[in-house]
Amino acid sequence: MPRISRRIGSIAESATLAVDAKAKAMKAAGRPVIGFGAGEPDFPTPDYIVEAAVAAARNPKYHRYSPAAGLPELRAAVAEKTMRDSGYQLEPSQVMVTNGGKQAVYNAFATLLDPGDEVIMPTPFWTTYPEAIRLAGGVPVEVFAGPEQGYKVTIDQLEAAVTPKTKVLLFVSPSNPTGAVYSPEQVAEIGRWAASKDLWVITDEIYEHLTYDDAVFTSIATAAPELGDKVIILNGVAKTYAMTGWRVGWMAGPLDVIKAATNLQSHATSNVSNVSQVAALAAVSGPLDAVAEMRAAFDRRRKAMVSALNAIDGVNCPVPEGAFYAYSDVRGLLGKEIRGVVPHTSAELAALILEHVEVAVVPGEAFGPSGFIRMSYALGDDDLAEGVSRLATLLGEAK
Repeated sequence: MPRISRRIGSIAESATLAVDAKAKAMKAAGRPVIGFGAGEPDFPTPDYIVEAAVAAARNPKYHRYSPAAGLPELRAAVAEKTMRDSGYQLEPSQVMVTNGGKQAVYNAFATLLDPGDEVIMPTPFWTTYPEAIRLAGGVPVEVFAGPEQGYKVTIDQLEAAVTPKTKVLLFVSPSNPTGAVYSPEQVAEIGRWAASKDLWVITDEIYEHLTYDDAVFTSIATAAPELGDKVIILNGVAKTYAMTGWRVGWMAGPLDVIKAATNLQSHATSNVSNVSQVAALAAVSGPLDAVAEMRAAFDRRRKAMVSALNAIDGVNCPVPEGAFYAYSDVRGLLGKEIRGVVPHTSAELAALILEHVEVAVVPGEAFGPSGFIRMSYALGDDDLAEGVSRLATLLGEAK
């Protein structure tokens, strides 16, 4: 008998966390590694949020179990915040607080999918989505949109992917890993299409506050009222408030779905840490001033990174309109010799980059087809400039 179940043994390691862990281990060993891997703001969590958590830690009220679906006051605040930012009306009972955004992703798929149900998954995708779908018994169906179409899928592509087994459309804008942001018109069109097929839509809105230039965040739940209650919104405090380590996310949707997901969570983890929930309450109820400051820094870094990357022969980096990632097409470098090595995949290229110039990037295989690399610009300006300079020097040697 195998020691590990096939279900768990088939899960792919999170490539983004693996790259980040390797970069940190090399740093700890004294090597000057610059990591572009993890999607983690380099800013500290705002002080008022930290102070709320400190006060909660001292309050015996929060030293005990709390409801599995979340503190009532946080669920109410999330409902209010969703109306403020997405224009979508929710009751507090339609919100469930989760241990980070990843648990919200898994809970949503586990609650909706039966074995064999298909999920249309625009590609490039965040590395956790297909694994969560498979763990829930579903089948991810990749629909690839390349740089020539701004990494945005079309209705024709979606139409070609539908089968009698299709149950869910996954929709993400702004996107991780590409930074693509669909226009309000595109969001509404895709929502109407999904409604016409009687599909559920799971929409991940965690990068809602990180858009640039003329791009605007549009919630598909609001843009396409035709969907009715067949929408689940995923979100969290990690990216907007620099709270990746606090582990607070949520899923919101129809009451029967939230009740079922809460039942699952009651057996899996029970309540999220109360101290973290109180911190999240301060975040979603508070001002967005700190968010604006972070966004301005990300915007500056975005422009610097994209300009430098596009100056490298063989690299094509469309300008990201949201999140904090640049997703470069490096197919022009594959098959070329770089310091005696000829990489044929983006995974091989990423390994070469890490070995020779100690810069950590995530290869496209983590997000779909090979031939691309993702680089986060949520790191300090000096590290960003140094890292891209090393990259340019190395890749400039391709022949």
